[in-house]
Amino acid sequence: MAGLQKLLLCTATIAVFAAVGCRGTRQVRDAEYAHIASNIHYNDSFAAAESAVPPTQGQFDGVQSLDRLVQFALSQNPEVQAARKRMEAAAHRVPVEASLPDPMLGVTAYPEQVQTAAGQQELALNVNQKFPARRKLNTRAGVAESQTNVARAELAAVELAVVEQVKVSYYELFYIQQAIEITETEEEELEKIRDTANARYKANLTSQQDVLRADLELSNIANELIRLHQQLDSTQAKLARALHISPQTNLLASDQLLGEEAPQDLDWLERRAVAARPELHAKLAALERDRRTAQLARLDYVPDLTLGATWIDTANAGISPVANGQDAALITAGINLPIYRKRLDSAVRSAEANAVATARQYDALRDATLEQVTDLFAKARSQQDLLLLFREDILPKARQTLEVSNRAYSVGEVDFLQLIDNFRLVLRYEVANSRLEASLRQTIASLERVVGGPLSQMAESVPLPQSSEIEDMEENSMQLPEPALAE
Repeated sequence: MAGLQKLLLCTATIAVFAAVGCRGTRQVRDAEYAHIASNIHYNDSFAAAESAVPPTQGQFDGVQSLDRLVQFALSQNPEVQAARKRMEAAAHRVPVEASLPDPMLGVTAYPEQVQTAAGQQELALNVNQKFPARRKLNTRAGVAESQTNVARAELAAVELAVVEQVKVSYYELFYIQQAIEITETEEEELEKIRDTANARYKANLTSQQDVLRADLELSNIANELIRLHQQLDSTQAKLARALHISPQTNLLASDQLLGEEAPQDLDWLERRAVAARPELHAKLAALERDRRTAQLARLDYVPDLTLGATWIDTANAGISPVANGQDAALITAGINLPIYRKRLDSAVRSAEANAVATARQYDALRDATLEQVTDLFAKARSQQDLLLLFREDILPKARQTLEVSNRAYSVGEVDFLQLIDNFRLVLRYEVANSRLEASLRQTIASLERVVGGPLSQMAESVPLPQSSEIEDMEENSMQLPEPALAE
């Protein structure tokens, strides 16, 4: 009966430990997770769909500065927040991988009591703890740290991509607003030309055909304005998506933008991109992770140690005349036997192959980065040269030609078709000039994403890597040197 009571006591102790563990399953440690978990809807009701639409942000109606929109996007964009949480999740894995596994506590009851010289054994309580080699724990933690570095670099890449998205959409808004303003201004000019044609027609100096052509051209401009306003709505929705606000928000770009010049040093940009692009840093961190994973696979050849202790409850009474009821205590030690060499060898080969694949991916991304830098550099320089040509040569001549032909038509020296052609050229060149101005800024925004940040800030505050450092980085990505085992 005493043995049964002790069994119940030990069982109750184990149940208490289990209950404490179960309480931990109900604890939420992340406030954002608690909010999301309590607001998940698994229905298709209209109310649930309506609540999922981002609210309209009244403070963003009207003209906004680019810096304000960039800062707001970095704090509210869901992709940035998701990448930040992935980095946080990876960082929390480091202490998990560095810790020992849970010890095992067990109780053994003897339905048929074991008779010994000391007395009858009624109950055994044992505890075991596995001790992996310390190098394994350090290496596992190192793998988790490398994965955290991968997530950190990916966060930086997502932030740069969001900044590029905001800038490209903002400059597109600038272009569309300028195109609308130019078109409306030219519409007023065309109305004056139509009035001149109408006056000449009433004076029997020209045919009604000139008036009809002017009206037709005004209809074409009205059609163009409709198309531009549709593009304005679409671009506002695209920018609102990056900001995580309602697509119906009336976002507008400033009419006055700071001057932007294309970069001049391609070699500097290439070195800067290789040294600072977050995607390349992510590949290098992934390479370090794979190297440590291969090291961990090799450490599986080393056995793990398991230590344990057992206490055996012995009854005071026994059939032996020398029974003393003294309890027994046992110490156990054991190791696993890594005898399945084929499995272990395959694990090492698999990990090493992953590391080589990651190194080759780094090389491919580096080559793609240099290609993108060269392409965007050439595009920016070309756009700047074209913009200069438009401002200093094409636009002044086109405006002067229209002015001269307008005066000449009023006195009958130029026909109406020539006047309309000159008008179309001016309108086309004015809009093309704004298109180039916006495209140059968009190209520079894309270039900043590829090289890892704003060009002006990097030029002022970030030292350029030496050529020997770049060569070392490239050699490391190709040679995969053996990492030293953690002691």
